[in-house]
Amino acid sequence: MTNVIDVPAVFAERKTVSVTPVQLLGPMGELRPEAAVTDVRADTVRALYRDMVLARSLDQEAYHLQRQGELGLWLSCRGQEAAQVGSIRAVRDTDHVFPSYREHAAALCRGVGPAEMLTQWRGTAHGGWDPDGYRFHITSLVLSTQLLHATGYALGVAADRRKDPSLDEIVLCYFGDGSASQGDANEAFNWAAVTNAPIVFFCQNNQWAISTPTTAQSRTPLHVRAAGFGLGATVVDGNDVLAVQAATEAAAATVRAGGPPQLVEAITYRMAGHSTSDDPGRYRDDDEVQLWEQRDPLARVRRFLEAEGWADDDYFASLETEAEALAAETRNACRALEAPPLEDTFRNTFVDETPALRREREQYTAWKDSFA
Repeated sequence: MTNVIDVPAVFAERKTVSVTPVQLLGPMGELRPEAAVTDVRADTVRALYRDMVLARSLDQEAYHLQRQGELGLWLSCRGQEAAQVGSIRAVRDTDHVFPSYREHAAALCRGVGPAEMLTQWRGTAHGGWDPDGYRFHITSLVLSTQLLHATGYALGVAADRRKDPSLDEIVLCYFGDGSASQGDANEAFNWAAVTNAPIVFFCQNNQWAISTPTTAQSRTPLHVRAAGFGLGATVVDGNDVLAVQAATEAAAATVRAGGPPQLVEAITYRMAGHSTSDDPGRYRDDDEVQLWEQRDPLARVRRFLEAEGWADDDYFASLETEAEALAAETRNACRALEAPPLEDTFRNTFVDETPALRREREQYTAWKDSFA
């Protein structure tokens, strides 16, 4: 998907920060006249829409599975599909991605399947996939830690580049507005800027850090902080998948060419609660939610496809069938996940088993065998 949408001139003209979120596709599905987009193709938009529809289907099924007691916890990405799909499709499959705990749409785009994605949430593994195989790191539930991990990895990429200048891998790191209030985020921004690490920090500002609104966390827009660290920055309509893809492509191109690390702030909204343990009705009102429902990223692209004549009823029906099949796959995969043997507790501790660990394993095995 990289480079299928020409980067609008508006991105190239920005040197440090922007104030108004860049938007290419309006809420009613209309291309903005000032967008300067020259290469929006039907197959490109249909592919982005398909990614978002499938992501929402998996997300909703996982939410229901948690409510049925099949998962211990789930953090929904509903409403943030455009931010995740647009950004992940803007980088190369060889670029390493560090997610937070909500990037299910991005993971799906990278090929991570339902069975792999749900292991952590069902409690059957600490991480369900090979990060190197997918170039997509495992989920961390600890707020903001992935920014430091990503920056450290980016420094390794930079070291490899010094040995082989033909290498042009970059790192994409996701985080939210709540993470931006953590000290780890500030350390990562400064560390990346000072070392000129090849990294794009992608902030999904979904307006709420659990029950704390963005306005109570910062006196300035989050992307304005970038200049103080020496990062480049762009703010974009996070519910506009075309704008997100173009903005992230521009940021990635800058970093790949040896420019400073970049910060992209995507203005979006968390339509569900922070997690399935949260009741958002206790701290936000219905009017706010309804306002953002009108900005739904999937509805926006569907209107555009229909207006351009790029998709008909048969296309949408076939996509709905595909989404239902993914939901069924998610449900079946979840219920098929079995608890790992407790012996794995000992096997996954040290590379070489220590004498003390061996004694503990043998004691456990003897205790378990006593019930046979």
